[in-house]
Amino acid sequence: QPSSQRNSTPCEWRRRNRPSMSRGSGAGYDRHITIFSPEGRLYQVEYAFKAIKSVGVTSIGVRGKDSVVVVTQKKIPDKLIDPSDVTHMYKITKVIGLCATGKGPDIRNVVQKARHAAAEFRHQFGYEIPVDFLACKMADQFQVYTQHAYMRPMAAMCMFIGIDEERGPCLFKNDPAGYYVGYKATSAGAKEQEAVNFLEKKVKGANAGNEFSQEEAIQTAIACLQTVLGEDLKAKELEVGIVSSDNRNFRLLKTEQVEEHLTAISERD
Repeated sequence: QPSSQRNSTPCEWRRRNRPSMSRGSGAGYDRHITIFSPEGRLYQVEYAFKAIKSVGVTSIGVRGKDSVVVVTQKKIPDKLIDPSDVTHMYKITKVIGLCATGKGPDIRNVVQKARHAAAEFRHQFGYEIPVDFLACKMADQFQVYTQHAYMRPMAAMCMFIGIDEERGPCLFKNDPAGYYVGYKATSAGAKEQEAVNFLEKKVKGANAGNEFSQEEAIQTAIACLQTVLGEDLKAKELEVGIVSSDNRNFRLLKTEQVEEHLTAISERD
């Protein structure tokens, strides 16, 4: 061993023996959240999307003319777990609901931040935060997580729903990259692309996103989930959240109500 190597410090030795980033187009770039690859990709952000899909849960959101519906799978990972403590639906304010898909601990952190932002807005301005502004605030935070080396993106895809006083029914989706936009219908999770293909066939035309009744919106979302999963779901395997013009409060449908919609879908088919 040369004397120059024997006398070098550990930092110098690591620096000399570090793998070169020039080996292969993506080599090394996935270790840093803040560095773009030569192709313009942020690998850590892409890995966050994969982490969301790896959970194996799919969620659907559909907007109607006077309501917005979100449907997701309710998976109980262990027979000993109390099913009432497992949920992907969260009430941010009385009138804004969140359907979150991804890693549980990250979702809990997002919910906490969203509730804090909503409470702060109400305290400052004296009225409830609009759903589009809340989605924007959360997207701003998500985007910051893609800039700093000491942070990582949240493995959570969020759908915010609410009835806005000016815009009417609203459905917004945030992703780990900090992108957010309003949707007529959308999906998140393991079978996202298959669900989007299904929804594009169902939600189309000049008046798309404003023509479904409350029942049609619920049944379209459930039918979409059943189709992409390729199985008939039971009521206890689903969570259905809704807001509507006649009752702006975010609420979950009871098991009996979900069962009625499942029966209507099977009779229709």
